[in-house]
Amino acid sequence: MSLYLGIDQGTSGSRALLLDETGQVRGYGYQPLARLHPRPGWVEQNPAAVVEGVRWAITAAIANAGCHPTEIAACGITCQRNTDFVWDAVTGEPLANAITWQDLRTAPLLDELRQWPQADEWRQRLGYTPGPFSSALHLAWRLQHQPAVAEAAHAGRLRIGFSASWLLAALGRPEGYRLEIGLAQQLGLFNFRAGDYWAAWLARLSISPEILPAPAPTIHPYGTLAVTSPTGASADVPVWAMLGDQQAALFGYDCRQPGQAECTHGTASFINICTGAEAPCHPDVINTYFAWLLGNQPTYCLEARTAATGSALRWMVEQARLINRVEDIGPLAASVPDAGEVIFVPPFSGLFSPVEDAGARGAVLGLRLGSSRAHIAHAFVEGVAYEIRAILERVQADSSTHISQLQVGGGVSASDDFCQIQADTLGLPIVRPIFTETTARAAALLAGLGSGLWNSPAELPPLPGQCAVFEPRLPTIQRDSGYERWLNAIGRMRG
Repeated sequence: MSLYLGIDQGTSGSRALLLDETGQVRGYGYQPLARLHPRPGWVEQNPAAVVEGVRWAITAAIANAGCHPTEIAACGITCQRNTDFVWDAVTGEPLANAITWQDLRTAPLLDELRQWPQADEWRQRLGYTPGPFSSALHLAWRLQHQPAVAEAAHAGRLRIGFSASWLLAALGRPEGYRLEIGLAQQLGLFNFRAGDYWAAWLARLSISPEILPAPAPTIHPYGTLAVTSPTGASADVPVWAMLGDQQAALFGYDCRQPGQAECTHGTASFINICTGAEAPCHPDVINTYFAWLLGNQPTYCLEARTAATGSALRWMVEQARLINRVEDIGPLAASVPDAGEVIFVPPFSGLFSPVEDAGARGAVLGLRLGSSRAHIAHAFVEGVAYEIRAILERVQADSSTHISQLQVGGGVSASDDFCQIQADTLGLPIVRPIFTETTARAAALLAGLGSGLWNSPAELPPLPGQCAVFEPRLPTIQRDSGYERWLNAIGRMRG
C-alpha cells in the first residue's frame, strides 16, 4: 500500500504525517524549533535548524509507520507564512537567517510607506494591508541591509520563498523557481486579482520582478524531496502540493464549500472562511486570500484574527494569577451560569475586531463586590466569542456568505466548557474534531490528489474520528444584550 507524506513546517516546530490510501494515519513525527532574538523586536530562525527539524520529523514518521521510504508515493508541504528564507541558487546555501512573521524591524519602513499615494489600493490589490510581518517589507529591508542578499540579487542568484521552497532547495531538487499562488500572495507583492506581481508596488520598494518566483497552482510538480529512514534507506519522493498553514487548516478541516469556517485558537484566534469562487474585498480587518488553486479554478477565503486568546490566558496565569494553568479557564468559567455583568476586553496590544485600533487596551469592567475569579473567567471566554461574532457578522453583511457552524481547534478548544460557552455566546453550533493534525493532513491529501490517487476533492476521505458538537443554549435576547454591552465597552477602551 502506498503512503502519502504531509509536512507541516510551523513557527514552533515541524510535523510529518504519513497517510495510507484510505486516509488513515500510519506514521507521525514532530520536532520543536527555536526562535532567535538577535536584537529587540527581531525574531529569526536558523534555516539549517528548519531543515534538520523536518528531516528528523520525517525519519520519525517513517519509523513510526514501520515502512520503507520507497513506499511513499507523494509529498505535500504546508508552511508558516511570512517567515521568509533567502538562499543562493548556485551554491544552495542560505544567505541570512529567516525573518519570521513576528519580527518588527520593518515598522519604521511601514510608517514611511503609508504615505505612498497608492497605499489606499493595498487591500484591493494585495487582499490585505501590509504590516511589519509582510515579507515584501522584509525583502526590501534585506536588499538595503544585507549585502549578501543584494549581491545575489544583482547577480541573478537570489532565491526567496517560505520554508516549503527552502526545504525543496535544501533536501531535494526543485522543478524550476516557483511558489504556490497563495504563498506568492503572502509575499505581499502579488496583485491577486490580476494574477501577477504589482509593478508599481515593486517599483516603490525597489524590488526587481526578476528575483521573484513564478506563481504556480496548489497542486503542481514542484520537484522531489529526499527522505530517509532510521536505517539509512532513502528515496526521492515527488512533491505534488504546497500551501500556507492557515489555508491548509481550512482544507484539512474539510471546509471547502462557501460558508464553511474554522477557527484556530492559539496566541490569537484565527478565523478562516471559505468563500468559493467569490473574492470579496473588505475595507479593513478582514483579509481576502487565495485558499487554493486546483486546476484553473481558484477557491478564495476570508481571514481575520482576534487580538488575544492564548496571550491573554498567559496573562491570567502569569501576571494576574487568576488561574493556575491555561487548562483551568473552561471549568472555572463554567462554574458560574454567566459573567455576572463583568466584561473582559482582551486587546492587550491593540484591537483587530470589530475595528482595527492599535491604541486599544484591555480591561475588566463591571466588577462588583460579588464578582469572583469565575465571573472574570466567564467574561474572558465570552469576550473571545464576541470578537469572533463581530468578524462573522461583517463577513455575512458584506458578501453572500452564510455561516451555519464553526469548526474549532487549538489548545484551549480542548475544553468542553470553553466550547459550550463559545456556542452559547455566538449562537452557532461549535464543532470540534477529535483529529487535530489538520494542516499536515491537508498536505498529504493534496499530494494524493496530485499523484492521481483521488480524482477530485469530492473523493477525499472525511476527517478521521468523531466530532464533538456543542449546540447553543442561551436565549437570543440574553446573548444579544451581552454583545451590546461588550461593544459599548470596546468603544470606551479604544485609543
